[in-house]
Amino acid sequence: MAKITLDNLAHSYLSNPASEDDYALKELNHDWEDGAAYALLGASGCGKSTLLNIISGLLQPSQGRILFDGKDVTNAATAQRNIAQVFQFPVVYDTMTVRDNLAFPLRNRGRDEAYVSDRVQEIARMIGMEDMLNKKARGLTADAKQKISLGRGMVRKDVNALLFDEPLTVIDPHMKWELRTQLKKLHNEFGHTMIYVTHDQTEALTFADKVVVMYDGRVVQIGTPQELFETPEHTFVGYFIGSPGMNVIPARIEGTRAYLDGSYVELGRGYGALDGKVEIGVRPEFARLSQSEGLPVKIRRIEDVGRHKIIRADFFGHDINIIAGEDEQVSADMNRVSFDPERVNVYADDWRIKGEAA
Repeated sequence: MAKITLDNLAHSYLSNPASEDDYALKELNHDWEDGAAYALLGASGCGKSTLLNIISGLLQPSQGRILFDGKDVTNAATAQRNIAQVFQFPVVYDTMTVRDNLAFPLRNRGRDEAYVSDRVQEIARMIGMEDMLNKKARGLTADAKQKISLGRGMVRKDVNALLFDEPLTVIDPHMKWELRTQLKKLHNEFGHTMIYVTHDQTEALTFADKVVVMYDGRVVQIGTPQELFETPEHTFVGYFIGSPGMNVIPARIEGTRAYLDGSYVELGRGYGALDGKVEIGVRPEFARLSQSEGLPVKIRRIEDVGRHKIIRADFFGHDINIIAGEDEQVSADMNRVSFDPERVNVYADDWRIKGEAA
């Protein structure tokens, strides 16, 4: 295992980048803890795979350094970094059996056959392929081949880090859940440093100790699932985490109030003068409909998803979402909405402003 340090790291695919906009990966300075499980989460094109490939050594950064436990590995080849990487699409040896595919990384490092046999059997059980060990990889489904690829990535116990680049893309939904569970079990048992790239928030939140949210080539927040939900540091985090995401509404802030078209929302903290684009953000879970309390809202439709209801509404000309409990009654005369003041975040130019205790 290794602590991974990103020191003044940035990358551009252009030979002569002239501005920050030319960088696919904006400058990063982060320490990733030894033995922690991280998920790199963001939309397609945000820089997740670029960062992963720099960590693995498949890509040389335009500037900065990568350190494993304080040792500079920026110019080290992938093989010298002692990592295992699993890619989005399966990479297997078609002419080998499943058993030999799983055994290959261990035999390549000279482990004795008794250990190889035991470890291969253990990994085959984890990925549900014990009955296929003697089959050739050629002719297997993409789903099965990706499980082999995952197993080969997990078979070594002595790696500095395990890197996963959207590894469950071709796996059926039920097997995705099982493999995520097995990956988490593997992490708890052996304590590998793991980095898991995905655009799926469910995968990220159920797998990782900490989620690294990326937007437009920049890390906008690193936090636990609870931190990302309760205090999104950037409006993108609020939008991307949650279903539906956070409501973001333009506002004018004065002290402990957010003004919207002459009406106001109470805030749990106080704020000074704010410049730029100013907005409030509140999760649908922290909004409540009523007949008499709060500000006017116009319900457009109600979606019953079983465990709760999602109310789609118009609020001063802006679309907002409100979540009501499964047993909560929603009637036509409930045309006002209120927000929990302690759960309302304030943003200036998309970044959260902390404010002072009220």
